Amino acid sequence: MTVERVDTLVVGGGQAGLAMSAHLSRQGIAHLVLERARVAERWRSARWDSLVANGPAWHDRFPDMAYPACGPEGFPGKEAVADYFEAYARKIAAPIRCGVAVERVRRLDGRSGFIVETSEGAMEAERIVVATGPFQRPMIPPLLPADAGVAQLHSRDYRNPDALAEGAVLVVGAGSSGAQIAEELCRAGRRVFLSVGPHHRPPRRYRGRDYVWWLGVLGKWDAVAPTADTAHIAISVTGARGGRTVDFRRYAAEGVTLLGMASGYRDGAMQFAPDLAQHLAEGDANYRSVLAEADAWIAQNGGVLPGDFPEEPEAHEIPPDPPCVVAPILSLDLAEAGIATVLWATGYARDDSWLQVDAFDTAGRPDHVRGVSRAQGVYFLGLPWLSRRGSAFIWGVWHDAGYLADQIAIQRSYMAYRPVTGA
Repeated sequence: MTVERVDTLVVGGGQAGLAMSAHLSRQGIAHLVLERARVAERWRSARWDSLVANGPAWHDRFPDMAYPACGPEGFPGKEAVADYFEAYARKIAAPIRCGVAVERVRRLDGRSGFIVETSEGAMEAERIVVATGPFQRPMIPPLLPADAGVAQLHSRDYRNPDALAEGAVLVVGAGSSGAQIAEELCRAGRRVFLSVGPHHRPPRRYRGRDYVWWLGVLGKWDAVAPTADTAHIAISVTGARGGRTVDFRRYAAEGVTLLGMASGYRDGAMQFAPDLAQHLAEGDANYRSVLAEADAWIAQNGGVLPGDFPEEPEAHEIPPDPPCVVAPILSLDLAEAGIATVLWATGYARDDSWLQVDAFDTAGRPDHVRGVSRAQGVYFLGLPWLSRRGSAFIWGVWHDAGYLADQIAIQRSYMAYRPVTGA
């Protein structure tokens, strides 16, 4: 039986896989993309209904194709983003097979390359690019027992307020997902409790420019990857309703009860750490630091660009702490509060169990330098901080893919070399 062989196999047909395909095609490298479902499937089926991109359309895209039905300053919805990637796959004629799951990859014995077991049979590949992204296995902390008398779901499974059981909702996690879902639930008339942990909260816009522009000119997108043990800090930002700065004190004024980090459960009550004021203050410090750096940049460079940078003194005003911050709730009886649903906006973990090669460190994390694995022939793409801060974003993954395609081309050229004999 003949086994199909491919030069480079890209696993995953989302933004990372398509960016990789585009750059491999430009290098003339034969490849195949395998996607277990549809192109950009997670944008369609693993996001809530009202989700929009966190960055404006002029920024959160590939450099060689704009959004067809969204103005540059708009925030495309999740279906528009998925449609964009499907259109991009057609534009570059990506060699992609949908509905094929990669189940196991291991090295071939005695020769280079890998045997790849899929739902459609086995194939061999000389190289593997892991482009499955960071959003694979939902993480739910083991704090609340299953018999606590409330529904529990991860943000991946949330769709809209009407899909939840009647009653109040406790949202745990105040990154982009938790912040946006909590606001949507509050606007839908639900009583909402929001557990807030460490976070950064950049201004959505400041002095006429979106924050993605500020992070660009200030060099923040090119910040190098932190060390492996650096604590992850959630980013609270939203493009919903045209985009505005996330302000948890405003959330409280609109009816959301803020809480510190969830720390446990006892006798029908969720327990919370007394750290809410600290987390808000640290978020404020991050917010103010962006404003200060932007002001300093304008003072130095503002005259070289067309257009004005109008003064915005009101952006520097921080409202006073609401009562739920001054006198924080440390124990919340779920039944007394009428909570019917606990929604965990607590992020994801990777699942690389299918990749059975020596490509991971002792903690199980991909061991790589700018996506080039220590395991020969294995490459990673689309991970947060793969090479810099922007690596997990649509435009950032594009540039990382270009680098990896260059590295693959270099290795192929070495493998193609044959010494000249008789010279």
